[in-house]
Amino acid sequence: MNYEAFFRRELDGLRREGRYRVFADIERSAGDFPRATHHRERGRREVTVWCSNDYLGMGQNPAVIAAMHAALDRCGAGSGGTRNISGTSHHHVLLERELADLHGKESALLFTSGYVSNWATLATLASRLPGCVVLSDALNHASMIEGIRHSRAAKLMFAHNDPDDLHRKLSGLDPALPKLVAFESVYSMDGDIAPIAELCDVADRHGALTYLDEVHGVGLYGPRGGGIAERDGVSDRLTVIEGTLAKAFGVHGGYIAASAALCDFVRSFSSGFIFTSSLPPAVAAGACASIRHLKASSTERERHQAVVAAVRRGLDAAGIPHLDNPSHIVPVMVGDAVRCKAIGDLLLDRYGIYVQPINYPTVPRGTERLRVTPSPLHTEADIDHLVKSLSAAFAEVNLERVA
Repeated sequence: MNYEAFFRRELDGLRREGRYRVFADIERSAGDFPRATHHRERGRREVTVWCSNDYLGMGQNPAVIAAMHAALDRCGAGSGGTRNISGTSHHHVLLERELADLHGKESALLFTSGYVSNWATLATLASRLPGCVVLSDALNHASMIEGIRHSRAAKLMFAHNDPDDLHRKLSGLDPALPKLVAFESVYSMDGDIAPIAELCDVADRHGALTYLDEVHGVGLYGPRGGGIAERDGVSDRLTVIEGTLAKAFGVHGGYIAASAALCDFVRSFSSGFIFTSSLPPAVAAGACASIRHLKASSTERERHQAVVAAVRRGLDAAGIPHLDNPSHIVPVMVGDAVRCKAIGDLLLDRYGIYVQPINYPTVPRGTERLRVTPSPLHTEADIDHLVKSLSAAFAEVNLERVA
């Protein structure tokens, strides 16, 4: 077999479909975000970033940066090993305490990313609970799907955000079997929010564990940034809350918060935890500072919601189609992969706006979009420029706007 020719043919197919991913060489400007420098063949150019998952700009918060500098000077660059072999610093211990407190749980466990925390925890729980059946929301993230698949446990998919369908699926199972219901709080591409209390009602009725992915909720919702579950007052009803440190907290890493026994169980049996180096101490220190700040300050969350609302009003006034949802994620709908990439290229090259096109397999074919994520740091002038630029780009690629 000509392996290189095979690779090239597959990549050429992605290009023809408009689905070939091109990484934008973006250098964030600390202290001036959402401004960034776009490095390109024709030289450097300042752009405004409208698609970052650093939702609150905490990646440049002075307290976070200062904490990371102090830990770097004190501890050095890396962790030096796995958590079991020299890789547990006091910064890791303190961060896990902060996370457990954030979610009102007995314990927390750090992972190297949100993807890994989902994959490793779901794979461990579902594989080691004897005869476990996993009930998975139809739109769960790839990391959750991969963890469930890796467990080789039986899986049933329930209709997205549908407690009635979950009840039907659970009703058909042996009541004696262990059951795990896995779902998200904020779904990252459509921006809709799960009916957590109703899903917990169904799970409780059938004796099932509950696993909530809060990666797009933590830091952003609730009086202390504990996510949608904290906002809705249902954190205590969830067996496991999983989150990330790489989005609203602005740093890096993933975690779970749960009972002391469950966290210890995952710590002791999960290969995805046991056999990987731990987060650098400076990263753990920065995340700890970010969580502490957002527990005490609601200013960032309030400003964030105000900017999100202003962006939606601007898009509505200009007739730019976007999904109406109750979250901070603003999906501008295009519905065609080639045109979606063309609009993204126009925004970046002509208007100095960076919004990454989102195509299949991240979203279904025919629902291609630009995923706009406003931040507290975007100004009224930024919003006006975004809306006008989108209007011009839509016109250039002959896409109709909403009357």
